[in-house]
Amino acid sequence: MATDRPYLPAAGRDAFLRFYDPLTRLLGFTRAIRPLLAQADLRPGQAVLDIGCGTGTLAVLIKKEHPGIEVTGLDPDPLALERATRKAARAGVQVRFDRGFGDALPYPDARFDRVFSSMMFHHLGKNERTKTLAEVHRVLKPGGRLEFVDLAGGSHNFLAQVLHGGQLNAAMAERLIARMREAGFVDARHTRVLRTAIGVLAYFQAERERQA
Repeated sequence: MATDRPYLPAAGRDAFLRFYDPLTRLLGFTRAIRPLLAQADLRPGQAVLDIGCGTGTLAVLIKKEHPGIEVTGLDPDPLALERATRKAARAGVQVRFDRGFGDALPYPDARFDRVFSSMMFHHLGKNERTKTLAEVHRVLKPGGRLEFVDLAGGSHNFLAQVLHGGQLNAAMAERLIARMREAGFVDARHTRVLRTAIGVLAYFQAERERQA
């Protein structure tokens, strides 16, 4: 799979990357992803994928709190992946980090029990969103789930713009659920909202249909 196509760096610009983790800690990113972990209902022996993993905060947290789970993180930004690898080493956990894109996942069909996406989807164009959801559906096992959080519509404040760009859609929830269903997911739903320093976050969940 080609990895030399254009991509948006994890912090928007490479020069900002060294400030990304301190700033997200200051803004309470761990608090924001804990509801995502809670709704995922993770169990020992499962395999999970974090797409757009950036510097690995979510992937490392999953492995620390659920050591019996196999964790893989995927991101197109090699500099962010270097930081993610060091972060996992400092935490004393084993996480596999791969370079790649969400719309062309380098994994076989039915590979994962859960796929996570946090604060990544609004960066994608319409075609990339459709392809990414189709790829997530493909790599999930029957009964596996997508666990998803992103900026909700109307989250147009300065920090949201700096950290996550300007592609915020006021009708995101409805359009996202519709796209999940088009990709083949069942029980696609909006689970909750959370107000944070960077704006309102929206949480979603969708399941790959179980085999008869």
